[in-house]
Amino acid sequence: MRRCKGFTLAELAVALVIVGLLLAGALAPLATQIEVRNISDTQRTMDQIKEAIIGLSQANGRLPCPADGTIAAGGVGAGTEQYAANTCTGASATTAFGVIPWATLGVPETDAWGRRFSYFVSLVFADAITAATYGVGCVPTPTPAQSSFALCSLGSLTVNTRSDSTHAATALGLVLPAVFISHGKNGYGAYTPGGTTLSAPAAGTDEGANATHTNGANTFYSRNPTPSASGCSDTTLGSPFCEFDDIVTIISSNTLIARMVNAGRLP
Repeated sequence: MRRCKGFTLAELAVALVIVGLLLAGALAPLATQIEVRNISDTQRTMDQIKEAIIGLSQANGRLPCPADGTIAAGGVGAGTEQYAANTCTGASATTAFGVIPWATLGVPETDAWGRRFSYFVSLVFADAITAATYGVGCVPTPTPAQSSFALCSLGSLTVNTRSDSTHAATALGLVLPAVFISHGKNGYGAYTPGGTTLSAPAAGTDEGANATHTNGANTFYSRNPTPSASGCSDTTLGSPFCEFDDIVTIISSNTLIARMVNAGRLP
């Protein structure tokens, strides 16, 4: 009787290794494609948010105030701007930081990774139309009747980038009215829909500056993405950059004021 020869255990092991390598090779490009799609989707959402912010300014004569990022989705006040007494208000003081007020603007709450967008605003651009403060050195003539800010108003926010070769910081935008940020795939420092905050990146890093949850925060960074690296430093020449995957959108004075002029809100 003739026996059929089967595979040995060694042959099966080799076959499984080959199949595993083929699957890994197929999954890696798929993961890359998913990440590229998430970045693209988030950038489109941020473009939509920027238009909504400017549109609300054209309708109301001021930038929207931030929403409270600590309120869970569905809670009282979730996603609505913190505005009272003619300015942006928090629990006990004026606040220039929070998250995008998605309910007020009618935009998505989160980026493609499911985190809320951090939002910083220069208060001179978000106070009431009746407020008489237009910023240091700005004395408009005539006084705007349909806008809380004037042609000469300047914001308080700065966005820098860094040279890939020298790590030197240079300004992408100065005296900005508003900045909002997606904290990317790693999500460091972002608010979740549950109202919690993800762990912040290391202090002294560019992502750390973007995750500063205080009203005094006024300098942010936007640069090429870099992976995590040991011994990293964002400021030291010769060191590898620290991890960075934030997506930063700025609203400049020139853009905002031009749109306000077109809408008849200024001068």
